[in-house]
Amino acid sequence: MPDVSAPAIEPEDLATPELMKAISEAFNSRDVDRIASFFTEDATFWLARGPEPVGRTLKGRETIRNTLAARFKVIPDMRWDHKEYVYAGNRAVSVWTVRGKGSDGEELNYQGCDIYTFRGGKICAKDTYWKIVEHKDRL
Repeated sequence: MPDVSAPAIEPEDLATPELMKAISEAFNSRDVDRIASFFTEDATFWLARGPEPVGRTLKGRETIRNTLAARFKVIPDMRWDHKEYVYAGNRAVSVWTVRGKGSDGEELNYQGCDIYTFRGGKICAKDTYWKIVEHKDRL
């Protein structure tokens, strides 16, 4: 996660309800150009799934755009139902349930959250967390 101990937050960096609603609508539209327009050119997006301890790290708006385009080809009906937003200066948390069906038959029905950091009215960092749904009896 980025260092959020910067001494001052500029007004254009603030997370707002209007901005979060617009971002949520963009993701639910699955329009990758619309979604990408909310990210800074140098944004970092940590996906919940992937080969790294942080999931999978995406760096840069174009990489984020291309990865989302590939995801929506595999899960064309992916949708987030947002339950709550929490605001803290230039950061926000979105709590949601994601649903959809992958082309491999996987049914998505997971609860999760995104932690956003904003700079200049755009997302400079997004970190996604999902609950892990298992069908095995273990903790």
